[in-house]
Amino acid sequence: MLLQAQDITVRLGGVEVLSRVSMGVEAGEIVTVLGPNGSGKSTLLRAVLGMVPLAGGQVTRAAGLRLGYVPQKLAIDPSLPLTVRRFLSLPHRVSDEEAADALARVGMDAAGQRQIAALSGGQLQRIMLARALLGNPGLLVLDEPTQGLDQPGEAAFYTLIAQVRRDTGAGVLMVSHDLHVVMAASDRVICLNHHICCEGTPRVVSAAPEYRALFGLGTQGALALYQHRHDHSHDETADHGAHDHTGHDHDHDHTGHHHHVG
Repeated sequence: MLLQAQDITVRLGGVEVLSRVSMGVEAGEIVTVLGPNGSGKSTLLRAVLGMVPLAGGQVTRAAGLRLGYVPQKLAIDPSLPLTVRRFLSLPHRVSDEEAADALARVGMDAAGQRQIAALSGGQLQRIMLARALLGNPGLLVLDEPTQGLDQPGEAAFYTLIAQVRRDTGAGVLMVSHDLHVVMAASDRVICLNHHICCEGTPRVVSAAPEYRALFGLGTQGALALYQHRHDHSHDETADHGAHDHTGHDHDHDHTGHHHHVG
């Protein structure tokens, strides 16, 4: 196991953002975290990276594990003159050979002298991935890496991630907002809404009632109907490998409010 989170709880500003979350990533495995806005997805990534304090639980990493992180947004002033080559040497200088190799791996061979501010969204994501790959990470962590890209751009980026996994054997942990393209790229999907609602292979998770409750099947107000009272179909899903992480208090969500099934 490259990384293991055990019963981690995170409170921000007195609010419990993550509640007793346990998950892990194996070498060479692509794990995707899905969930509605505000469900704690980015906080989970920051927690396993050690960027936010834990109120409970622990995170264990394999000895000597190198991490590569692709953040959701790049906090650089777009008016700042900054070439791709210079960006790759922030904060640690890398050789021209290392930079060229990283750019080649993401299909951006000739981009070294281009200005960061002049790149398209998809090109910028590839450059940020190149920078994350410079340290030859054993685990790549990506926070909504395809946000703002169109569907062909998303598909191309996920294909690239799968290629990186094949070439390097690195594990991949990513947050995604896309429920369709991501499924083909993932070995395992975790549905998060402050706690883990369900997890398993893409096929199993997409059939789980917890997944349907979170993301809906075209019904308006699907998120408001999120609840823990399981119907019988959950038992059938569980037989195929989906795990129920909702705890024992099935009539309450994390806020303590009752939900009624219509």
